[in-house]
Formats: sequence, structure tokens, C-alpha cells
Amino acid sequence: MNLVLDPVRLWFEPRMRRDTILESQLGRKRKTSISNPLHSSSLSSSSQPLRYAVLGAGFAGLSVAWHLLQNSSKESRLCIDIYDEVGIGGGASGVAGGLLHPYSPKAKLLWRGAECWKECLELLRIAEAAKNARTSDRGGQDLVHESDEVLVWRRGILRPATALKNVDILKENAQNCLGSCRIEFIDKDAARNLVPDLCVPFNSAVYMPEALNIHPKRYLQALFLACQSLADDTSASGYGGKEIYLHKKSVNSLLDLAGEYSAVIICLGAKAKMLPELSGKLPLRTCRGVVTHLQLPKDAGGEYGDHSPSILSDAWFAVQGPRSMILGSTWNWGSRNYSPIVSADEASTALEELIPKASAIYPGIRNWDFREARAGVRAMPPLTDLGSLPLMGCVDDAVGENPKCRYWLIGGLGSRGLLYHGWLGKLMAQAVISCNEDVLPPELTSWKKLK
Repeated sequence: MNLVLDPVRLWFEPRMRRDTILESQLGRKRKTSISNPLHSSSLSSSSQPLRYAVLGAGFAGLSVAWHLLQNSSKESRLCIDIYDEVGIGGGASGVAGGLLHPYSPKAKLLWRGAECWKECLELLRIAEAAKNARTSDRGGQDLVHESDEVLVWRRGILRPATALKNVDILKENAQNCLGSCRIEFIDKDAARNLVPDLCVPFNSAVYMPEALNIHPKRYLQALFLACQSLADDTSASGYGGKEIYLHKKSVNSLLDLAGEYSAVIICLGAKAKMLPELSGKLPLRTCRGVVTHLQLPKDAGGEYGDHSPSILSDAWFAVQGPRSMILGSTWNWGSRNYSPIVSADEASTALEELIPKASAIYPGIRNWDFREARAGVRAMPPLTDLGSLPLMGCVDDAVGENPKCRYWLIGGLGSRGLLYHGWLGKLMAQAVISCNEDVLPPELTSWKKLK
């Protein structure tokens, strides 16, 4: 059997799926494999384990899986099956810009932003530790260049004021920031010290030195690796056995899983609307976004500073190196094109929209070359008095089941999936394990009352 392997993923995937990885060549057999998806547990039959199905291997799905493993009792026997037809981070989560901070465009702390920020940093720490342990297990042998394995760039984020009316608002909101993610209100000179040649039209900007730039797909791969390690370590300690499996297949109907699981947690993003049991029942709008990867030619000057922050403006750019950045994003409302593949025409249209916005702040970006484009579909929730809040809760009624808390939804994370996923995954795991929707904040379940 001939397999084509992505070298960027080799450090992660030797522990992952039997259908895509050459485990035999690596001389290692892992519990996390794919076999019959409805009979994948190899736990002994002396007692029936808890079995959870997580639909989706993006931010929400992997956070839920991690917290289910972490919050279940040590004595419990547990098997988690993750279903995603495109694999880890293959959907909208893997295309995200990766700019992480807990503030609105006006630098106001988002609803429950402190909790979201804290839990996201914790999951990032866990993922980095798992990735570093994997590197150590290899005995220091690098399978890919070190720079290709970077999960996070700690260079901060800068947002110039783009309208005069926002200057005072930014300044006021900057005074009410988190201590763990500070906001500095700076002038044009200070901003240009951080990013030379930056345009600061209203002599004002906010700088978030602790804000981060995450590589979404590598982070998600590392988080799955952490889930595997947690399951292995728990089983090896002599407590109840725990297993986690990734199935690279889609679930077309929730009824396909009926009777197989203690609970099914739906983390499919915009694709949740495609399940027949939930069709027409979720107040979500779809929005396709295209992001572009730009590269500065080797013979061109004007490298981006090693410590210069990424930029938020009418267009954002997430800097991944002196000559590499991601520029985004477009907003195509109502799109039903779920393919991550971007045609030449769609890429050209995206660049025509994004480059003028970006060059208004950073003119040097016109010297960068287009390398590739990717796309994902956001699931956008309704606007409330508290902002656009995700949807959570038990959906047994929508599925048509008796109210036994078997089916759960976490969705509508919109463009803030990275920020939300740690806290929401923790809440969802608590609700699933306790079979109690009341542990969820009422603001996140109020959508169920909408007519």
C-alpha cells in the first residue's frame, strides 16, 4: 500500500490512525486506531464502558474530548470516538487565522472573556507539552525542520485606530484590560517602533503584548496527541481503561449512532445544520471565509521584524516568519460551499478585496507574493445584547429522543472558535458527564427558546 505523507504532520501522526499512518514501519502499536467505528473499543467486556461520540475534530470537538477524558473519574472505563471525514483540523478550525486575544474590535473585554482566555491558554500549554514530549520520545531526531513545527508565535498583536470616532473608545477600553493580556494605548511613533513603515492614520493604536498567534492545525494535532497520552497514562496507572479513536468518516444522521453511545456531542460547526435531525432547527447563518498565504520573495528586501506583532485592521495578517504571513479574511454570507479548496477565480477575488485593506495599514504588503489560499465556513450565531454568543445545550427534543440527555450541541462559535473552545469544551464535558444541562450558563442555552 503506497501512502503519501505530509512531512509537516509526521511528528504527530505516527500515533494516530491505522488507515493513514505507517505504524508498522515505526515499530509502534497504538490504541488509537481505526477499525469498525461502532465496535472500536478493545476494553475487556467485564464491565460496560462509557462510550461517547464526538462529531467534529476541530476546536470544539477536541476540547470536548480532552475534558471528557480529564473530568471523568479515574475508576471509570471510557471510550471516545471522534468522527470527522476530513480529519484533525480539516474544516474551518484548521483555516482560522489563529490570532488569539479576548477583546472586541473596540478593545472591550468580551463576555466571559477572562474565562475563555484562561482556559485557552491552559489547552495551549497542554498541547505544547504533548508535542515537546513527542519530540523527546524521538530522541531529538527531527523529522521536519524545527520552524515547521511551531505551534505558537508570541509576538503580540497591534490594532491601529482606523476611524477618528474609535480613538477615545479604544483608549477608554484599554484601561479595563486583563492583567494577563494587557492593552497598551500607544501613539504613531511607538507603533512604528514595533512595525516600521506602519500607517497609523489617527496617531493611535492598541498593542496587546501577550496576545498570541497560533498555528491552528498544528495546535489541534498536538491537542489530539495530548488526548492520546492522557488516555494511555490513565490506563497504565492501573485505573479504569480509557481509549480514544479518530474515525475519518462522516455521520450523515444521528440515528446512525442510536443505541451505541452514552452521549453524542455535536461539534460540526456550520455542518451541524446538515444533519437531518437538526435541519431548520438551529439559528445559525453560514459565512465562507477565504484566507491567503503570502510570501516575501527571496530577493526582495523588507522582511517583517522577528519580534514585530501581527496586525488587526479591516483585514488582519498573522505573521509566521520574516517572509511568511496569513492574510484574511473574506466574508461570503450564506455560502454553502464547504470545500477548503479555493479556485483561482475565488483567490483572485479575495486578494482584490484584502490587499487594498491591508496595504492601507502596511503598504509593504504589496511586495509580497501570493502562495496559496484556503477557505472554511463559519457558523455564525444570532446577535444578542451580550454579543454573538455560541449555542450549547441538550438537543434530545430536536432529535426526537426521550429526554435522557443523550444528544448535545456545541456550535455557533463564529470567528472566535479559538478563544471560546477551551472554556466551552470544559463546560460541555461537565454537562455530559453529569447529564445536567443546568451547569451551562443560561446565556448559551437561551437560543432554544427562540421561535
